[in-house]
Amino acid sequence: MTPGSNIPLSAARVTVDVSAPVRLDVSGLLLTADGKVRSDDDFIFYNQPTGPGVAHASGGGAAPDAITVDTAAVPPAIEKIVVTASPDAAGQTFQGIEPTATIRDAVAGTVLATFTPPQLGAETALVVVEIYRRGDTWKARAVGQGYADGLAGIATDFGVTVEEPAAAQAPAAPPVSAPPVSVPSAPPMPSAPPAPPAPVPGAGKVNLDKGRVSLQKNQTVSLVKGGRPLLSRVQMGLGWEPAFRAKDIDLDASVIAYGPQRNAVDSCYFGKLSILNGAIKHSGDNLTGEGGGDDEVITVDLGRIPPEVTGLVFTVNSFSGQKFTEVAKAYCRLIDAATGEELVRFDLTNAEAQTGVMMAKLIRQFSGEWDMTAMGEFVKARTVRNMVEPGAKAL
Repeated sequence: MTPGSNIPLSAARVTVDVSAPVRLDVSGLLLTADGKVRSDDDFIFYNQPTGPGVAHASGGGAAPDAITVDTAAVPPAIEKIVVTASPDAAGQTFQGIEPTATIRDAVAGTVLATFTPPQLGAETALVVVEIYRRGDTWKARAVGQGYADGLAGIATDFGVTVEEPAAAQAPAAPPVSAPPVSVPSAPPMPSAPPAPPAPVPGAGKVNLDKGRVSLQKNQTVSLVKGGRPLLSRVQMGLGWEPAFRAKDIDLDASVIAYGPQRNAVDSCYFGKLSILNGAIKHSGDNLTGEGGGDDEVITVDLGRIPPEVTGLVFTVNSFSGQKFTEVAKAYCRLIDAATGEELVRFDLTNAEAQTGVMMAKLIRQFSGEWDMTAMGEFVKARTVRNMVEPGAKAL
């Protein structure tokens, strides 16, 4: 899943566990239509492990903590359950310790979806996913909203009373009878919107209704036009130019197809120009990067992509070992193959001294539509084979 995407739940009881290279504290909050808890009893965590329809299970450090939601037992007044995570070590951020939420059928144990929030840094707590109702059905949404003030920041945003620790001060005032000091439950975050955005630079989903879209890094465009998913043939054009006074640079464009568990299905590149029974085709190798227009083009028939493929990662590699600092500019653009209209463009503005870059990814949503996200993530990889693992992690 990607930030903001959702799936309907095929099971009445689901378990959400959140794993990372370090131990995490995972909790769940039961929220009403106004985005708040009814009382502190709706905050489910290791010290209060059960609530109406929601339970916390500790992994004890050997396994990830998990929140189980029995949707049939959730009170009618509750509209959603948000699942949060924070590092167990005080003050530790999510920098370099990407967490992954796995949503499972709590009875059968089968995986329904996974989600890894992208581009984390100073956050010390996250709203990772939410389980919410829409009419008579229940759904799961990937959120990835970060907080720099830890789990207390999340709790107070959703109306949980958090007592502030007493600060050291000069001679204590005479004791008075007063209630504990509480953090107010007023905004910073009002009632949660239908699809809260992840706090990523350039984040935010748009569609194609207003014409050509120019993406920033990490921004996503939904390939929907006029209310209908774009399921025709598109072309991903990738181009580059040598830096001033640099030699010709031989870069190779490729696309890697992945399944729902981030498993690599196949790769299309200069050595394998057609995959998935012709649903994806490569234009062939450009050895210099010279000439106007796209250097290499990959044609994708979105309507013919088999159901076992849910993600595509478009990459560029320098097989000869030249670094991207020797490239003046690199870009990718999505073109309507029928009309030649440029739909989406992403210009890579900053280069790193690496031999590979993941330019963009296409993710199939449960609704059948595809989302395109600009990536611009550099890796040490001279061939598409070396891009398979980084691509899987980036989905």
